[in-house]
Amino acid sequence: MQGVKKQHLPSKTCPICNRPFAWRKKWEKNWDQIIYCGEKCRRSKYVFGGGY
Repeated sequence: MQGVKKQHLPSKTCPICNRPFAWRKKWEKNWDQIIYCGEKCRRSKYVFGGGY
C-alpha cells in the first residue's frame, strides 16, 4: 500500500452500521480479516439491523 493516495484506498462496508470505512495503516497486515468499522460496531455485532 506504499505510495497510494487517500482517494484510492480500498474500502469496505460495515455490516452493523452499513457505513463505508477505508483502509488504515494499522490494518495493513490483516485487512482481509477486518469486518467492522470500529470497536462500537464490533461489540454490538449480535445486534442485527443496526447497532446505533
